[in-house]
Parts: sequence; C-alpha cells; structure tokens
Amino acid sequence: MTQHSRDTPQFYLTAPSPCPYLPGRHERKVFTHLVGDRAGDLNDLLTHGGFRRSQSIAYRPACDQCRACVSVRVIANEFRPSRSFRKVMARNADIIGEQRSAVPTSEQYSVFRAYLDARHRHGGMADMTVLDYAMMVEDSHVETRIIEYRKRGPDSGLTGRGEELIAVALTDVLSDGLSMVYSFFEPSQVSRSMGTFMILDHIARARRQGLPYVYLGYWIEGSKKMDYKARFLPQQRLAPSGWLRVDAQGDTASEPQD
Repeated sequence: MTQHSRDTPQFYLTAPSPCPYLPGRHERKVFTHLVGDRAGDLNDLLTHGGFRRSQSIAYRPACDQCRACVSVRVIANEFRPSRSFRKVMARNADIIGEQRSAVPTSEQYSVFRAYLDARHRHGGMADMTVLDYAMMVEDSHVETRIIEYRKRGPDSGLTGRGEELIAVALTDVLSDGLSMVYSFFEPSQVSRSMGTFMILDHIARARRQGLPYVYLGYWIEGSKKMDYKARFLPQQRLAPSGWLRVDAQGDTASEPQD
C-alpha cells in the first residue's frame, strides 16, 4: 500500500452477493483500509457515518434500492434497564468482566468454535481456524480491547479475577463511545442471555468512562436476527439527515442529533 493511500483513504465497492439477513435480496458494500497512524481517527469518522470495522477494513452497506441496514448507538447516560434487563443482570451476578489487550488465546477460541458450531454452522465464519480467529482479534490498527466474561470463583473477591470463561467481546474504543465489533459466548450457557448481558455491561462501562454511546452495528427492520438491538432505548439511528433519537420501539424523533 502506498503512502498516498495510507494518508488519503481509497474506497472500493464489492460485487453483489446474497443478503444474509433478508431473503431474496443482494448486498453490496463500500469499504476502505484502516492502516497507518491515522487509522484511529479515520475509524472514528467512518463509524459516525455508519461504517463498521472488520479487522483492518471499514465497510458499510451500499445496496441498490435497499436501505434496510440502519446504524444504531445506545445513549449510555440515559439508558435505564427495563424489568427484563434487570432480570438478566441478576441472572449474571456471578459473572466478572475483565478487560484485556486484544490478544487471542486458545481458551477464547474454544468458546468461539463452540459458539459457531452451535449457532452459525452454515454462516460465513463457520470455517474459521484458530489462525483466522487470531487475525480477527489482532489485525487492528485502532484501539481495540478484549473483554472476557468469567464465572466468579472463591477467590474472586480478593483477586478480582474469575474462573471459567463464559463469553468474550471484541470492542473498539472510540472518541465518543464503545463499538462492539464481535461477541460470542459458550452455547451451553444460553439461559444466561449473555448477548444481552454483554451489551448491558458495555453500556455501564461507557458510562464509567464518560463515553456517551455504545455502537451496536446495524439494525434491520424485519430481520429476527437484529430485532434485539431495538430494545436498548433510548438510542439513535443513522438516517440520511443524521442521527435520529428513538425513545420507544416504533418511534423516531424528527430532529437530527449531534
């Protein structure tokens, strides 16, 4: 890659491929590389414009005649957990979240592999090897962290560390929030609602760090896989006019948010 392309991002468009979320539709993406000293600033700017990061690539949908993918971010300081969310938090009171540098481990991959085999056996990531997983974690030129969620042990009160690994979140730290890049959990622990719990934990972490938002990626109306994102309110959704506030499911504010 030339110095010019490092300083001035070049954007590319993918060929059409079947949409993984809406049957009968095709998707295209526009993408660019996140490399060099300015990768963090570029990632911030692009995330604010609806892009997502995957390794050293930032991308967003660019589908013909379809705008179903909507970027969503939770307003952390105003979020108040519902009764069902409080039940999830209580169910996981024995879980400790430990933030670490983005370094892959065999223990993480074991949970990752079990998660894919149980929930995404026919998905695009189904064939990922331990080396592929390592690349997913390490190939980042921005500030990225791993948060490991472990069961509390008898010595956790003294050490602050948990024991059995239950779930993992790969998270970018932005200037205005936390962006949840990818998360997975031990499928045998499905009753814990770990996906929901990790989002709730990230909202709490953003608050403690003085960050206003938690970025959840794309919400797609009509996609059961994405319905859960609409439950974390209040939130903002990116529209052509800017970020619009949503206080209740089905309601959208008319004024763009800064």
